[in-house]
Amino acid sequence: MNQSRRQVMQLGAATVGLVAAGGLLPATAQAADAPGWDPKLFGAKSLEEIAQILGVSATESGDVSIVGPDIAENGAVVPVGVKSTAAGATAIGIVVKNNPTALVALFHLKDGAVPNLATRIKMAKTSDVYAVALAGGKLLYAKKEIKVTLGGCGG
Repeated sequence: MNQSRRQVMQLGAATVGLVAAGGLLPATAQAADAPGWDPKLFGAKSLEEIAQILGVSATESGDVSIVGPDIAENGAVVPVGVKSTAAGATAIGIVVKNNPTALVALFHLKDGAVPNLATRIKMAKTSDVYAVALAGGKLLYAKKEIKVTLGGCGG
């Protein structure tokens, strides 16, 4: 069955239209509806302040790992991966110490979800980057320094 690019695009658009009409697409995600959401978290300036808002202690742990470049040539797109093997992890996130907003990503996990993600973040300048996992009433973390040669947060 040979189809032209135009036919494939039309079929794809029709499929999306049918799925949307049938109510099968998810409703718009609202961060404020997430369990444990606290807008103060994204106003925090440090890992310690985030732990204080959550009412837990921050502890360095081998159960959390971070992957990222040693040097990022462009702070606007820095690839970072976070993984946790801590039992009962309910959230994982990324904290950048020297950013205007320290908490750059926070993901709440459902039961059975694998706490392993990769994303791209913005960094204002060279900084320690923390991979964090909320598990067992503690904020577990691992850190890595990432050097930025061209700023991404307004630099």
